[in-house]
Amino acid sequence: MTHGQLAGVDGGASTATVDALAANEELNKLDEFEIGEKEFQEASVPNPSELDFPDGGFRAWLVVAGTIAGNASTFGYVNAWGVFQAYYEETVLKDVPPSNIAWIGSIQYSLVFFPGLITGRLFDLGYFKIPYLAASSLLVMCTFLVAQCTQYWQFILCQGIATGLSCGMIFGPNVGIVGHWFKRRRGLAMGLSAIGSSIGGTIFPIATHHLIPLVGFQWTMRICAFILVCTLGFANLVLARRLPPKDVKGGLFNLKAFKEPAYAVYCASGFVAFLGLYTVLTYIDVSAVSVGVSPDFSFYLISIANGSSLFGRIAGGISSDRFGPLNCLAPMTLIAAGMTFAWPYARSQGALIAVAVLYGMVSGVYVSVFSLPLFRLGDVADIGRRTGMALSIAALGALAGPPISGAINTATGGFVAVGYYAGSTIILAVVLLVVTRQLTLRSLWGKI
Repeated sequence: MTHGQLAGVDGGASTATVDALAANEELNKLDEFEIGEKEFQEASVPNPSELDFPDGGFRAWLVVAGTIAGNASTFGYVNAWGVFQAYYEETVLKDVPPSNIAWIGSIQYSLVFFPGLITGRLFDLGYFKIPYLAASSLLVMCTFLVAQCTQYWQFILCQGIATGLSCGMIFGPNVGIVGHWFKRRRGLAMGLSAIGSSIGGTIFPIATHHLIPLVGFQWTMRICAFILVCTLGFANLVLARRLPPKDVKGGLFNLKAFKEPAYAVYCASGFVAFLGLYTVLTYIDVSAVSVGVSPDFSFYLISIANGSSLFGRIAGGISSDRFGPLNCLAPMTLIAAGMTFAWPYARSQGALIAVAVLYGMVSGVYVSVFSLPLFRLGDVADIGRRTGMALSIAALGALAGPPISGAINTATGGFVAVGYYAGSTIILAVVLLVVTRQLTLRSLWGKI
């Protein structure tokens, strides 16, 4: 073979090699594209657990049972405040003005909602078990400590701030965790979950009223603490997240959410509603005594209202699944406003019972359904944070409402002006609910 022939062979081989390398490079690029496309498709497809909500079954209903126990230990316990208000006015804090005593309860009410800003964000990130257990332990400890309180500032610290914060750290995740297990029947599940507040709000007032004469205030609070050990222990055992954590951008606050008019107006409605919504529950016991109802019976009015709210909570949950939460919330809240106006004119035991029953039912609807519209007013992945912001704003109303009512009562010497104030704020909240509905649907008819 000549040199030229060898060169030709080498040249051909070199050309073939270059062609082969080029072909391989194209294949590699194609493979990379296919792999990248596959990753993109996998990232775009939601986790199956996010698509297939159980909407029932033993485990899902066990979670609902856990939230019932948690709500009975928090919202139910706090809803018993009216009994403590009356007891403190007559005994250990009788030298303190009633409006100042009301600050203890209003701090409790507000802090049940306020930590939602933190708990909602932690819940979205996947932190649930440890904060829930820590808050449960704090609530039990604070209840034991209230038994030792003798000064106003001690009650503010233990029964107001510490108890309220621990209740809020428990209540917030209770709202979010139901949404992990239910979608189509979420309203029913939330309504059932909320009956815990009715159960606790019925049991704790009756228990404290009957136990104080028998065993004294200190042992009454200790017994309440032992009840909380059982209920919160059960809740800690059975509650669990189901969906994977999501780190939605924006940190603790998502201020961009308020650029959505419907969400912003709905948050404003929550603040205004809670300026007046707890007035009846706080003062119906005291107002009954002022018109001649026996103190041995008047405390039952709080339990009657809380017990009646059980029916409102369940009915509200079922109705919201069928008609939409806002369609259910607005008319029931309007009735709550009407009962608030009527309350000061109820001057007999029978009339006060009727007010307590009707008010308990419609206010129960509000509390159980309040968080449901938030699932429609933004991204579900951000539900914990958006719910937390809405609850924190509502907390400011719950903080200011009862003391304002107490101050009006002190200034006027009666509850008529208090009823006008509280009822008017609830009416304004209804108007804002209707505005929220129109901003969302932009029509007179529709399910929302």
